[in-house]
Amino acid sequence: MQSSTRWPRFAEPFRRTLARTVGLAAVAGAVLALQRHDLKLLLPLAALALWFSLGGHYIELAFLNGVRARIPQGRLAQAVVRLLVWSSGGVLLYVSMAATARALPIEAPPLRLWWYGGFLLIGVELAVHAVLAIRGRPNFYNGRG
Repeated sequence: MQSSTRWPRFAEPFRRTLARTVGLAAVAGAVLALQRHDLKLLLPLAALALWFSLGGHYIELAFLNGVRARIPQGRLAQAVVRLLVWSSGGVLLYVSMAATARALPIEAPPLRLWWYGGFLLIGVELAVHAVLAIRGRPNFYNGRG
């Protein structure tokens, strides 16, 4: 088992996390509602998007503060395990989102597409980490984040 001293613990004020993730979910909900030409879907769709914005943040925290220090520090091992964490977390978020959708006044996504959540979260996280890379921050691509 590797020492956890190489990887600093990631922490962010909850208020900042909540503002960013709710903002992203609201934008996603607005885009989807406008795409469907039905603004009354804004809040239900934003609530579903919150599963991936806020939930995705906590999946990433689980890797950064829980899993990362327990695996070899090699670049390949870190990248593969991170992708597996994102994929399995995405499946969990998709199933949770689909269950939530059944309680809302919208058409729920089919549970048989549970595997889609893994690809969705990987895509979202890779896009977020691309933005971090552009800003010169630690990220998946440079192995520092």
